[in-house]
Amino acid sequence: MNSEILKSDIILENEKVLLVPFESKRNIELKEIIFDDEIWKYMGMYVRNDEDFENYIKSTLKQKADGICYPFLIIDKATNRVAGSTRYGYLNHASQKCEIGWTWYGKDFQGTGLNKACKYELLNFGFENIQFRRIQFSADLENLRSQKAIEKLGAIKEGIFRNNYVDSEGKSKDDVYFSIILEEWQNTKRDYFSNVNTKKLS
Repeated sequence: MNSEILKSDIILENEKVLLVPFESKRNIELKEIIFDDEIWKYMGMYVRNDEDFENYIKSTLKQKADGICYPFLIIDKATNRVAGSTRYGYLNHASQKCEIGWTWYGKDFQGTGLNKACKYELLNFGFENIQFRRIQFSADLENLRSQKAIEKLGAIKEGIFRNNYVDSEGKSKDDVYFSIILEEWQNTKRDYFSNVNTKKLS
C-alpha cells in the first residue's frame, strides 16, 4: 500500500465530477445545500444550523489530521457547484483497507449519475494508486436507497452488523456491509463502470 499518497493533495476528475481535498476554501459552499434533514437521516447526526456546520467542518478536518480519513469535496462539473462530500475513512494501513463513505449530496445532485462517477474515481485511485486490498461500504439497515446504490457499484454484500453504532440521539443502529477486493477490481470495473466516461474535460 502506498500510504504516502494520502499525505498529498489528491485531485480526481472525469467529465462529470471533480474531487478536491476538503481543505479547499470552497467547503464554505456546502452551506448552500447542507441544511436538509433528509440528507442526515441515516448519517448518525444532523447539521441544522451554523454551529452544527462549523462542528462538521472542524471534525472532518481533525479526523484527517489524525490520519483517520481523507475527505473530499464533490464538485459537479456541469454547474461548477459544490455538490456534497465523501471520503476514504477508517484508514487501516496495516491491513491495507479503508471504507468509502460519509457520502452525501445536495438534493439537486441526487439521482444524476454523479455518485457513480464519483465512486469510480475513488475506487480506481484507491486500488490502482493507493493499492488498497479491500474497500468496504456500509449503509444503515433501513436505508434501502443507499444499499441499492452500493450494489450498483458491484460491491459484494457481506452481512449485517447489529448495534453497530449509536447515533446522536442515542439510538443503536444496524448497518449492512459490502466490499470490493483488489483481486475483483478489474472485472468489477469492466462489468459495472463501462458506462462511466472517465475522460477529463480539456
